[in-house]
Amino acid sequence: MTDRKTVYGPEDWGGDLERDLAAPGAFPFTRGVHPTMYRGKLWTMRQYAGFGTAEETNARFRHLLAAGQTGLSVAFDLPTQMGYDSDHPTAEGEVGRAGVAIDTVDDLERLFHGIPLDRVSTSMTINATAPILLAMYVAVGEEQGIPRTRLQGTVQNDILKEFIARGTYIYPIEPSLRLVTDVFRFVHAEGMSFNPISISGYHMREAGATAVQELAFTFANGLEYVRRAVAAGLGVDAFAPRLSFFFAAFTDLFEEVAKFRAARRLWARLMKEKFNAGDAACRLRFHTQTGGSTLTAQQPQNNIVRVAIQALAAVLGGTQSLHTNAYDEALALPTAQSATLALRTQQVLAHETGVPDTVDPAGGSWYVEHLTDRLEREARALIAEIEGAGGAARAVERGVFQAAIARSAYEQQKALESEETVVVGVNKYADDVTIPSVPAPDYSALAAVQRRRVVELRGKREKGNVKRVLGALESAARDATAPLMEPIIDAVRARCTVGEISDVMRGVWGVYKPV
Repeated sequence: MTDRKTVYGPEDWGGDLERDLAAPGAFPFTRGVHPTMYRGKLWTMRQYAGFGTAEETNARFRHLLAAGQTGLSVAFDLPTQMGYDSDHPTAEGEVGRAGVAIDTVDDLERLFHGIPLDRVSTSMTINATAPILLAMYVAVGEEQGIPRTRLQGTVQNDILKEFIARGTYIYPIEPSLRLVTDVFRFVHAEGMSFNPISISGYHMREAGATAVQELAFTFANGLEYVRRAVAAGLGVDAFAPRLSFFFAAFTDLFEEVAKFRAARRLWARLMKEKFNAGDAACRLRFHTQTGGSTLTAQQPQNNIVRVAIQALAAVLGGTQSLHTNAYDEALALPTAQSATLALRTQQVLAHETGVPDTVDPAGGSWYVEHLTDRLEREARALIAEIEGAGGAARAVERGVFQAAIARSAYEQQKALESEETVVVGVNKYADDVTIPSVPAPDYSALAAVQRRRVVELRGKREKGNVKRVLGALESAARDATAPLMEPIIDAVRARCTVGEISDVMRGVWGVYKPV
């Protein structure tokens, strides 16, 4: 937003105190989802990590937990996300690079070895294969003697944004949405303290969406998921309180604070208007990650300042959990030192700034309230367009989201090249310095270890049982009314691989081919 006034006053806010700015914890939750917010409990400090083998990522998890992290967040490599085993030809060159390689439930056990799953909540950034990784998590819990009801965490499971902005989809849209909904059913039926989805604006913002588009497209997707769950027979007040969201925090401090406040209010009103949901189902809870695309390889230490400002925006905006990026992520995987500094940034905010001492400290600023209203109004108008044209799934099929984000990204790049937008160290105050190089792990050696493991496991399994459980999963996939999570859990227990389970469903449903 570039058309901002020099100064804002009472005439710039046309809202109503009772309607728009009720007390924290009260509908429409503009000022926060809990009455005392961080005075009662700090946000969860949940640093995203995952690389190479499960053992290496386990070591990073233990390092972060020892440094004061309060929740885990798992990054999976691309073969795991796309449903290919580490020894598949398609996985060549990608094993362990973008995250940890997980082929079997034994890998997931190695990932969490020595970490008590009933005392640490875990977020898993996984989508097309989300049901498989959730099944593995349940199986690891069982083998640790932890019942499902004591497992805590979130599985991202947001397939629509994969079609829009990220690309790790497998199946066509309709069977993909069936899998999403079945995870909703399973988590509710089992009484799990697990969020069955994290509806994500983050990746769309990273791809070039504006703040308004981030809100509108996220909530359009959210409405689609709610409709699908209701159509499958789930009561909105039964499952919607466990919906979670995921947003980006960029560096325009006040726009981001206003965005988070507008998000809570807009989602609450949409759920009330469209589904007559109770207050608990209207309460928007969200995780925030600082903006990865705002990090620069030039003058990388500037990223420390950017991340601190973005984290401040998330906390002022009332996030429930937060990941702060490491300053060297534009160069390579974060080092242990840079990952610790990113965590320390949150801890300084929590304990040294006084920001958590009062709820919604930016509330009442004429400027912030004006921006909050404007973001809500413009996002609502965009949602109405999408809903009027048949909803998010149909908009994805027609490329509506994709085209809008591409246009926005193009405009942002033009502004950067013309220096209308300044990025310090890139197009202004740019020193003639060489971008530092950071040594990378030996991925070929990591991949060789993982390939050997999966081959050895296939040789030790009970082949008749594997054939039986994969056959049961195929039958369930062919029956549009059959549950899927239960046969997937049976397959996981039998040591079927991520690729084998995915291949069964690929064989029934085919793969998505974008138009």
